[in-house]
Amino acid sequence: MDCSHIQFCAGQSQVDFGQLQYLFAKAAFWARERNIEDLKMAIANSNPVVTVWDGDRLIGFARANSDGVYRAAIWDVVIDPDYQGVGLGRKLVQTVLSHPLVSKVERVYLTTTHQRSFYERIGFQRNETTTMVLCNSPSTGNLARRIQEQLTVTIDS
Repeated sequence: MDCSHIQFCAGQSQVDFGQLQYLFAKAAFWARERNIEDLKMAIANSNPVVTVWDGDRLIGFARANSDGVYRAAIWDVVIDPDYQGVGLGRKLVQTVLSHPLVSKVERVYLTTTHQRSFYERIGFQRNETTTMVLCNSPSTGNLARRIQEQLTVTIDS
């Protein structure tokens, strides 16, 4: 596949939210149910945001959060299945990693369930010892309320 015409764009303003929602539904099992309102908030709070385009068709996306010095995290890396296997995913991740907010941090974190070998080829290492998660979902209740309850118990004790 000739990819010389493929464009990589950095910036939140480059996102077409309808196309992003479609791309997630097509290629990202973890993001199939995301709605546009929530996507807008996530992207507004992410930097860098990188999109990949074949003409006016969104074919790739990734975003990150970073403090610019110590830690960064990469999220939502996705390439349309019709374009996988030609190096676009690698270039997408490398574009995020080369961004000034990410390129000099001590550690870049990435969470993945099925693509570990892909990220290992880029240079990521498995880290089984430091990852923890606090879930904020309808089944566990509102996070802010749970934290307030814990503070009340701690203060009253």
